[in-house]
Amino acid sequence: MKEEYDFSNAQRGKFYKPDLRLIPPVRLDPQVLDFLVKRAEAKGTTLNALLNALLKKDIELIEAA
Repeated sequence: MKEEYDFSNAQRGKFYKPDLRLIPPVRLDPQVLDFLVKRAEAKGTTLNALLNALLKKDIELIEAA
């Protein structure tokens, strides 16, 4: 590491994006993941699409209660 760094030409907030939405990683149990991957393959869809569809249905059920 250098003893000093020159920040005289630095630009404050160059990489700041106020509307950026971070998507947290989701950790699934191995058994759950295996089941869902097999279901997605059987339906001819992606794991992402299958999970979104399942979660949307759960949201509808929760809101209806």
